[in-house]
Amino acid sequence: MSGTNIVNVLSVLLILTSMLVVETRKLGMAAYMYRFQSLVLVTIFLSIAVFMEAKPLYIWSITALITKTFLVPYLILKFLKRVKEQEEGVAIDRKLTIILAVGILALSFAVVEPFHMQAVLKLRVALAVSIAHFMLGLLCILARKNALKQILGYCLMENGSHLTLAIMAYNAPETVEIGILTDAVFAVLIMTIIARRLFKDFGTLDTDKLTLLKG
Repeated sequence: MSGTNIVNVLSVLLILTSMLVVETRKLGMAAYMYRFQSLVLVTIFLSIAVFMEAKPLYIWSITALITKTFLVPYLILKFLKRVKEQEEGVAIDRKLTIILAVGILALSFAVVEPFHMQAVLKLRVALAVSIAHFMLGLLCILARKNALKQILGYCLMENGSHLTLAIMAYNAPETVEIGILTDAVFAVLIMTIIARRLFKDFGTLDTDKLTLLKG
């Protein structure tokens, strides 16, 4: 199997894990699915680094392994020990969410179809998946009321944008990668602090209660 085929197959696995993150009711399971997804993303980085001879992606792989596979899931799972794992509510019906996800995936493939860059031609499936991945993260934020599920939605968006960058600019300096991951880690840390405050004050992670934090 060629390097491009490996990347495209692994990218499809990203979509499957994204849907599991969005749809599973147990937050702990969603966090573990995100961890597995991040490990798949690291494997994709390594594959692109090999067949595209993109040395910066080796550093990307290491930093992503540390932050996405270990640090961010650790922060989420540590907080989950203090709360119930059952997701408390949804803003959009689950069947509708699946239909929207399929529509997002189809739209993403339509968007990348006109691209004719050589690198994109080889990884068109992966690029479409990266765009769909970002949009699925946004859908997770909009469709779920649970604060930690919304944090995971942000993480999905970040994984999607990260894959897009790896495909379109795989020779970008390592400092770009480190800067992106640093911002992502701090964003997750801040959001977990807000979620902790929400749970401490109201005993729930329902984001509809956030308006009660005013004053």
